[in-house]
Amino acid sequence: QVQLVESGGGLVQAGGSLRLSCAASGRTFTDYAMGWFRQAPGKEREFVAAVSWSAGSTYYVDSVKGRFTISRDNAKSTVHLQMNSLKPEDTAVYYCAARNRFRKVDYMDYRNYDYWGQGTQVTVSS
Repeated sequence: QVQLVESGGGLVQAGGSLRLSCAASGRTFTDYAMGWFRQAPGKEREFVAAVSWSAGSTYYVDSVKGRFTISRDNAKSTVHLQMNSLKPEDTAVYYCAARNRFRKVDYMDYRNYDYWGQGTQVTVSS
């Protein structure tokens, strides 16, 4: 089992920044690629960003490219999502997720992730 705990959400004005963190515990952190997803009310869970186990590769949904940065610190078993130039449409619950890196699957599909955090609310006011 892997336990994931997110933090860093909150209320921010449009154009502002937030940094989400996700602390992992349990199994070997480097056995997992990590991702961030978000879900707004009435919408499906949406892929936001992912990072490989070594942090050598990162991936983003087009709508956040150039504004969000995903990173991980394997020594501290943490993953972060730096969010800049936030927009009202970024408002959602943000989830951290872990995916077994030995399975070659679509990193954008939330169904391929094995463990999830409880989520943290991000609200961007206009």
